[in-house]
Amino acid sequence: MREQLDNLLQEAGAALQAAVDLEQVAAWRLAYLGRKGRVTNAIKAVSTLSPEERPAYGQRVNEVKQELEAAYLAWVEALKQAERERSLVADQVDVTLPGRPVRPGRLHPITRTLRDIYRIFAEMGFQVYRSLDVETDDFNFGLLNIPPDHPARDMWATFYTMTPGVILRTHTSPGQIRAMRQYYPEPIRVVLPGTCYRYEQITARADIMFNQVEGLAVGQAITMADLKGTIADFARRMFGEGRRVRFRASYFPFTEPSAEVDMDCNLCAGRGCRVCKNTGWVEIMGAGMVHPVVLRNGGYDPAVYTGFACGMGVERIAMLKFGIEDIRYFWGNDLRFLEQFS
Repeated sequence: MREQLDNLLQEAGAALQAAVDLEQVAAWRLAYLGRKGRVTNAIKAVSTLSPEERPAYGQRVNEVKQELEAAYLAWVEALKQAERERSLVADQVDVTLPGRPVRPGRLHPITRTLRDIYRIFAEMGFQVYRSLDVETDDFNFGLLNIPPDHPARDMWATFYTMTPGVILRTHTSPGQIRAMRQYYPEPIRVVLPGTCYRYEQITARADIMFNQVEGLAVGQAITMADLKGTIADFARRMFGEGRRVRFRASYFPFTEPSAEVDMDCNLCAGRGCRVCKNTGWVEIMGAGMVHPVVLRNGGYDPAVYTGFACGMGVERIAMLKFGIEDIRYFWGNDLRFLEQFS
């Protein structure tokens, strides 16, 4: 019986040495030291021996088991160490090599356009004023001369919330009231950037979420000529010298008089193309003199103060500036599109 155990020890040792990776070692352990392994079966065989044979056999089979367990642990550690050394050799760093350049990120085209708008208005003396994305119905409509029964509310497809009187703002104009109430009685020159939300069909020229920048100036001697001069100067600074603008009579509840502002198409130089629908003109913003009711709601006496406001969609400005024909590209996260703006 002792001879059989010695042979088992030699055989198991040779099989362990032949295992070249941890997976094979795990299979070896199962075959020899597992619940149904050969060493385990040898231990169970003690019950079949005579009382005289059991002590010597039991002592030897335990020695075999201990030797194989120790050999198993040592071999596992040796394989792990060998794997670590191979990994160090394969992954070693040559410190003499030049460093790998870090690829810088890119500003999103909307971010670039917003920064250009901020810069241009800052050069004209305007500062950035930020207001809330989630507004009350009163600030979004009521205080802007659009009472609950006013038909002009149909101009904005509004997202309403579960809280009565709380909505997602449809335009940045509520910031006019907040800015006036904060700065009264001082003169105001601010731009109001922000995200707006409207329940509209998503097309190449419209989305349910878009960026807008609104300009507001309030003082004691502001006229329509100031508004026209500011917008004309903005168009030339944004799109290049020589740009022409025109004003078309329009209607907004919070301005009087109101106008739509067009610019000669910068893509075809006014000759007519698909972007300008062959008219030679593209709309860039809406504008007008602040309505007396809005001035009064902001805390200013319309008999003393006047003001102008203008608002533009940032995506539309970016589309004109970069020659983009589909607004959906901006938020599609397609790297082929975004990587063009380095």
